[in-house]
Amino acid sequence: MAGCELLSALDLVDGYYQILMRERDIPLTAVSTPNGMLWEWLVMTQGLSNAPATFNRLVTQLFRPLRAFTQTYFDDNFVHSRAEEGKTAIEVHLEHLRRVFMVMRANKLYANIDKCVFAAQEIKVIGCFVSSVDVRADPEKVKAIAAWPTPRSQKDFRKWLGLANYLHKYSAGYAGLARPLSDLLKKDADWRWENRHQDAFNSIKASLQCAPVLALPDETKPFSVVCDASDYAIGCALLQHDADGHERVISFQSRQLKAAERNYPVHDKELLAMKYALVKFRVLLLGSEPFVIYTDHESLRTATNSPHLSQRMARWLSFFAEYNFRVEYKPGKLNVLADALSRRPDYELAHISRVTTDLYDRIRLAYRDDDNLSPIVRFLTAGKEVKPAWLTPRQRARLRRYAWVDGLLHYRVDPANPPRIVVPNEEDLKYDILQEAHDVPSSGHLGREKTFLSVSQVFWWAHMYKWVVTYVKACETCQRVKPAGHASAPLQSLPVPEDCWKSMSLDFVFGLPADAQGNTGVLVFVCRLSKMVHVCVLENAVPLAWNTLLMSTADRPQTDGQTERVNRVLEDTLRSVCAESPGTWSASLPMVEFALNNAVHASTGFSPFYLNGLQNPLVPLTLRGDTVASVA
Repeated sequence: MAGCELLSALDLVDGYYQILMRERDIPLTAVSTPNGMLWEWLVMTQGLSNAPATFNRLVTQLFRPLRAFTQTYFDDNFVHSRAEEGKTAIEVHLEHLRRVFMVMRANKLYANIDKCVFAAQEIKVIGCFVSSVDVRADPEKVKAIAAWPTPRSQKDFRKWLGLANYLHKYSAGYAGLARPLSDLLKKDADWRWENRHQDAFNSIKASLQCAPVLALPDETKPFSVVCDASDYAIGCALLQHDADGHERVISFQSRQLKAAERNYPVHDKELLAMKYALVKFRVLLLGSEPFVIYTDHESLRTATNSPHLSQRMARWLSFFAEYNFRVEYKPGKLNVLADALSRRPDYELAHISRVTTDLYDRIRLAYRDDDNLSPIVRFLTAGKEVKPAWLTPRQRARLRRYAWVDGLLHYRVDPANPPRIVVPNEEDLKYDILQEAHDVPSSGHLGREKTFLSVSQVFWWAHMYKWVVTYVKACETCQRVKPAGHASAPLQSLPVPEDCWKSMSLDFVFGLPADAQGNTGVLVFVCRLSKMVHVCVLENAVPLAWNTLLMSTADRPQTDGQTERVNRVLEDTLRSVCAESPGTWSASLPMVEFALNNAVHASTGFSPFYLNGLQNPLVPLTLRGDTVASVA
């Protein structure tokens, strides 16, 4: 509608009643009246579950050939025209109306003349007023919001907030204003209206009452986007220059960060704000002319060139590739608009008692936003005061498997196994756990089975194995440095040792990149019972410390297949850990040895550390806040 001089709005009368019911479906509409009569509807009535979709599909398909100058939304039809091909705007508009009326007459659709507006310069469109150059909020709706009394119940408050949310695109920083009110809408939250809620309530009213007039998007002109992130929110705005060269706002968008998102580093928060802007304005930006995204985080200009990309960032950059844009740096003091969307005094914490960046703290916070786990947590923490009637049958059947310990929900998969910490349905939280169990040097980029066993010893969530398989399969480092697998030769068993380190196998690995000392090889020892590995850097000589030495057949590595397999895993792990700096492999060797010995072995069902010491060492993934002091 941008640039159109004349606008008309048509309203269909009794739209549903103009659609006949299918004969075999008529009995399904039967209703019984108080006087004992049974009535059946011959036309489509309101209240049927598929009635809105049916009516909207009918209107959309009928007027599809006229989409160049008419838009439909259920029973509303908006016609817009401008002067073209030597004709005046009124002549073109009359021709457009004539074609619309011909479609209505052919399909027996009738308009309510009392609600129609013809050849106006501004019309009401879905709760706002649209002209040829801009769009503004409906004054009646703003007046209704401003005159709304203080809510006295959650139901009353939800009605008001729904109306306010509809107009949030006219308010800069709306998410920040509404943040104190969000706790009142949580499931099973106690209704308690406090001063901070009243202040936020009044701030939203004032913000919408002085809402700016927004510009209509013009697809023939380039767009620009500003975005910013703070500790608790992200915000963005879509901009475009008008005919006078002035920058006009087309839409404001902002939202609060989720519990897991608040733990993102600053770089990822800024990147998330950029992704949020592209999603919100996708209809206008996808396939448009090259546009500019302004940010006050200078490193985003080179984000795509970073050699170290997390899986989350890789997914986002893949999404960004759909758009044609460039990123430009605008300092915070100049990026005033985006800062207003994400940074507000009432948006920050009034007091911080401690830093909660621990993984387990993030899990505790995420329980509140998980619709499936929050009822279970509330039941376990409320005790006998709450009955399990409001739990689903599936939740009630598994309730005995859950336990609430130290603020964490535990789940027992098998009575013989210890309980595991339940991870909420938060995608980024799961990816962070898998990254810790697979990517860090103490994990060694091991395969899917060992990674799954490592994670499943501590955590549990539905379909965890599929998550692990997908994550390991998509690991860029593993794909780049690990060779493809081959079929194994038939196994030939050797005598089983009676104790750990009573029998061991050894082999040499040469051809490694020279380290700082010029070393290019290692000697690998493997305990044949516990599968524990010890690796030594080869220098000039190797001391003879064993009693009996059995040599394998020359050129037949299958004789000592166990050590050969360890050699391959060792080389793959070193390639993964030292992919960016191969010459530092000797410094990473102790950490790689730790990763191999801490992984559960498929043949024994235990880790080598456990078989040698009857306990597994503590790693960052298993450390909790309450164990730091004891470890120190």
